[in-house]
Amino acid sequence: MNRVEALGVAIKEARAKKQLSQEKLAELAKLHRNSVGLVERNLTKLAVDSLFAIADALGTTAAELVARAETLAGDDRSL
Repeated sequence: MNRVEALGVAIKEARAKKQLSQEKLAELAKLHRNSVGLVERNLTKLAVDSLFAIADALGTTAAELVARAETLAGDDRSL
């Protein structure tokens, strides 16, 4: 899996850990209700401001989400 796909997985993992629905996370992050699902399924690219909003809503940092994505991606450094 590439890093962009892995970021969606990292967000999904963090959301599940907090027991939030995609819709609730989107609401907390002040994003469109479909945005989180699209990101988690790698159907859209995540804007930096949205990454920060999602991280804030999850009570984590963008750096932690990106670090988890890097771990999940392993050696796949592609976009």
